[in-house]
Amino acid sequence: MAPKKKAVPVPAPLTPPPPASAAGMSESQNSVSPNRRGRKPGERRRKRNAETYNTYIFRVLKQVHPNMGISKKSMMIMNSFVNDTFEKIVSEAAKLCKYSTKGTLSSREIQTAIRLVLPGELAKHAVSEGTKSVTKYTSANA
Repeated sequence: MAPKKKAVPVPAPLTPPPPASAAGMSESQNSVSPNRRGRKPGERRRKRNAETYNTYIFRVLKQVHPNMGISKKSMMIMNSFVNDTFEKIVSEAAKLCKYSTKGTLSSREIQTAIRLVLPGELAKHAVSEGTKSVTKYTSANA
């Protein structure tokens, strides 16, 4: 039989310092304040939903083919496709901004980037839809 190990004494837990007296504090300083994230102690963190284009992809599908559905995997692929396309357009627009030494990305840079990234007829259609949307937005907020 193996020899028994000696019992090691466990140190007493450290106690926190006593709280400061509330005599010199105002009521707002004395109450429980939210932490640096803006939540009160004990309040749970909310899980943020991933932003996807699933709703919009589904709407377009129903406009084009009303009696057709789409699988989750296909929806994920379409969502990745939209994200990749937007990323290409934005990176191209950022390059254009850099080349012209402008600090602000305007609709003109986006329009030129779309013409460079998307092919032929698709680019023309995207530019016309974008122009229509910008016009609608500016007239609504004027």
